[in-house]
Amino acid sequence: MLAAMSLGAQAQETSIPFGTASDSAAPIQVESETLSVSQDDGAAIFQGAVLVEQDEMRLTAARVEVIYDEDQSRIERLEATGGVTLVSGEDAAEADRADYAVEDGDLVLSGNVLLVRGLSTISAERMRINVDAGTAVMEGRVRTFLTQDGN
Repeated sequence: MLAAMSLGAQAQETSIPFGTASDSAAPIQVESETLSVSQDDGAAIFQGAVLVEQDEMRLTAARVEVIYDEDQSRIERLEATGGVTLVSGEDAAEADRADYAVEDGDLVLSGNVLLVRGLSTISAERMRINVDAGTAVMEGRVRTFLTQDGN
């Protein structure tokens, strides 16, 4: 028998653990079908089955833009769109978009966010993740589906 509880909340936040703490200073590896680089600002646009890996974190999307700092010596942020999936440890999240401020270790998923933690799921408008701490805050219309093990 499956016991479940559905909770709804308007404009509230829920702080939760997320995945395995990762090192936001670790190297970033990107794989894709195509790569184009802007001559103006050096931004790199990866498209087609994009896979981004950093430490314990894996992100997939249809398109990822890598934006560099003014000197073009360090990655400032990543912007992922199109069927974004983020996996860290045993946790996984899906969203329409992901914005990752690499230096700060802050990753924001937005648009139809769905987090799967074991048998439980949480949906929200946004999910703010601190990659280094392995924590997240769900924002917006937060809806939780909790399943008790063995029932």
